[in-house]
Amino acid sequence: MFAVTKNSALADRLRAARLARGWAQKDLARRIAEIAAAMDIPMPQRSSLIRLVKSWESGAHRPRDPYPMLISRALEVESAALFGTEPTPVPTLEIPSLAPDADLYERITRVVEDPQRIDIATIEWLERCLAEHRRIEDTLGSRPLLPVVRAQLSTVADLARGATGPLGDRIVGVLAEYAQFVAWMCQDSGDLAAALRWYDRSHAWALEAGDASLAATTLNMKAHQAWSLKDPQRCVRLAEASRWHDGRTSLGVQGMAAQMSARGHAQMGEANQARTRLGEAEELIRRAAEHPDDEPAWMYFYGEHWFLMQRGMAELELGEGRRAAELIERGLSGLPESYRRDRAWFGACLARAHAVEGDAEAAVTVAVATAPDAAAVNPYAMTELRATEHALAEAGARVAAEAVGDALAALGSPDQPGEV
Repeated sequence: MFAVTKNSALADRLRAARLARGWAQKDLARRIAEIAAAMDIPMPQRSSLIRLVKSWESGAHRPRDPYPMLISRALEVESAALFGTEPTPVPTLEIPSLAPDADLYERITRVVEDPQRIDIATIEWLERCLAEHRRIEDTLGSRPLLPVVRAQLSTVADLARGATGPLGDRIVGVLAEYAQFVAWMCQDSGDLAAALRWYDRSHAWALEAGDASLAATTLNMKAHQAWSLKDPQRCVRLAEASRWHDGRTSLGVQGMAAQMSARGHAQMGEANQARTRLGEAEELIRRAAEHPDDEPAWMYFYGEHWFLMQRGMAELELGEGRRAAELIERGLSGLPESYRRDRAWFGACLARAHAVEGDAEAAVTVAVATAPDAAAVNPYAMTELRATEHALAEAGARVAAEAVGDALAALGSPDQPGEV
């Protein structure tokens, strides 16, 4: 007697839908890979993907995100028919605040089926999805969220192709924001080539939508990536290119450009230029704080405490460990606990600042406290903690270096993409 698996009904539907197209399992795997590649969603090797298809059709496993969406598109069958559910027409996380009521659900469904019916209620819901997911990413990090947001971006792109007039401009602006967020998450996940592609797309869509603040922000983010790759000249060039939009951008976006330019100068050891730019950035951000409603939605995180930590990072580049530690510590005191990924990064920077200033005890205390969150949500912070270990060893504080090394070793060795 054969045992019935808990996924046997789903397995039967998947197998029947595949056979209805006359496909072998390898054909379904190939089509899934093609769709994923078009959406910039990483996939395992083809042989592993075929094994996944076999496990789904045997009932051994149930497909998890992003596979249900990819399978439905590959087989050209509605997700509800395959998976026995009625999901939101646009892929999203299960967040109560994002669940549309019956009327909005119907509106979204109609728009997804016929993009020319795009309406303001659907666009506002998509904007709310993006805002919620940005805040979730602050806590969970990029990797769990990236497939969902990529799938959303694909849907928004379909809607943008069918929209005209003022609503068309607005949905293209939303598309540019999605692309910018995907670019950031690719960068945060270590896929720097994909990040550059999405930043470029975001910049082009922002210009198409007439959104100077977003166009400038994409250049600022590319400057940030150049800095993380230790290419300070390009960092400065991109940050200064962002300032070409001054006068048509928010004060906060202008302040971000000035501090990115400062970080590039600091990385080159140009202290006077770095501190001049930091002074400009501080004044811009102070003025921006007086009119927070003038700032775009994606600048929600950028305020006085954030700037203090950015200034601390510039001082750390200049070798001023004590000054860097004071600034980063003050900034961290005002950073919400929910910003788990960023607290891990700046905590790691604070540990290295203490090591640079010669306070081995403080460096170890901060590094050990930061390590669990770094391992869980921010591989860049793990790299910075290893730099702290190295700095302590170079300074002759071998016991302290070993303590940091032991704390990191206890947490495993995830891939390290570099710096952020």
